[in-house]
Amino acid sequence: MAIGKISIQKTSNVQPPSSNEAAQLQTLGATLLAAAMALPLAVQAESAPERGLISFKNLNYLDSQPGESRIKVNTSALMVLAPIGSEWTIGGSLTSDHISGASPAYQSSELTKMKDERHAVETEVTRYFPNATISVGASLSSESDYLSRGLSTRATYSNESKNTTWSAGIGVNNDSINPSNMIVSNETKRVTALLLGVTQVLTAQDIVQVNLGHSGGNGYFSDPYKFADNRPRDKDSNTLMVRWNHHIQTLGVTTRLSYRHYADSWGIRSHTMGLEYVQPLSDGWTLTPLLRVYSQSAARFYVQPIDGSYPFAPASTGYYSEDQRVSAFGARTMGLKVAKQLDANWLVDLKLEQYKQRSAWRLFGSGSPDQIDFNARMVQVGLSRQF
Repeated sequence: MAIGKISIQKTSNVQPPSSNEAAQLQTLGATLLAAAMALPLAVQAESAPERGLISFKNLNYLDSQPGESRIKVNTSALMVLAPIGSEWTIGGSLTSDHISGASPAYQSSELTKMKDERHAVETEVTRYFPNATISVGASLSSESDYLSRGLSTRATYSNESKNTTWSAGIGVNNDSINPSNMIVSNETKRVTALLLGVTQVLTAQDIVQVNLGHSGGNGYFSDPYKFADNRPRDKDSNTLMVRWNHHIQTLGVTTRLSYRHYADSWGIRSHTMGLEYVQPLSDGWTLTPLLRVYSQSAARFYVQPIDGSYPFAPASTGYYSEDQRVSAFGARTMGLKVAKQLDANWLVDLKLEQYKQRSAWRLFGSGSPDQIDFNARMVQVGLSRQF
């Protein structure tokens, strides 16, 4: 069934977790090109694409709190996907992050200067069969204080009508942590992630995807750059992702609805709801406004900070963290993407997003009191060419 206008694509996360401030920005909704530059993975098994794709994207990120600018990130990424014969494709991406600015010492107005760079490479090879695909990938990410290496494999299988596609995948990351302040040395972290999913074509205008994920990790999860931070050395999490794309044929538009539920062994529970409205215009233009709403509960060991005071570690666990990323809060992201198809080969796009985080915006119950308001804005420019 031809559903090209509303097909869902799954993207893998090319930015591995890190102990430092810059990498943890992603938990606040700053994608830093991870999703944008991930290798495109079609949800339906098919023959290898006849043409290749090369894409360049640049993202500028700036976050702030009242009266202060904080972290600045400039990210450039190059992605290439090329067919090899009629049954294989090979793809790869190169990403470079340049981070500067200042971050809170904990959850106060006191800011500490920071500067770092991250360089990452990812590659993936896919073999196509009449009703299935098998992919194998590898990734490497390096910072001054953090090294992450990953391997992954994924398979899909479609029924004869190509209306139902099952998918399964596994990935393993091994990380080495050596912070510049020497709080710890030669620490490690290992994370294994599993994914099961199904994509179902309901009608010529509707397609639904459901993914279940499980992640299990052990090692050093604390943030060595936070004054008071002692987290458990193991972490398990489960996610449920549901996406529904609906094409309104009379208007020529497509709506993309998504919901994600997350729960981990630290006690954090989160809900993410997203909406995109894809509006094609004349002369190859496309407008896509978007809205995301996020809410999470606090980790069991989260401690509300008090300026100038040491935290009180809960006696029941012995763990504690003043990091606002593990507190209870809500967040909203509003954005707009403008794309222009220049000709049959060239595509250019511009994406603007504004992120706001408030403790009072938590949807389920009250948030953590006295949390500093957090804002971020992202500007992404992209250029792609088929060959």
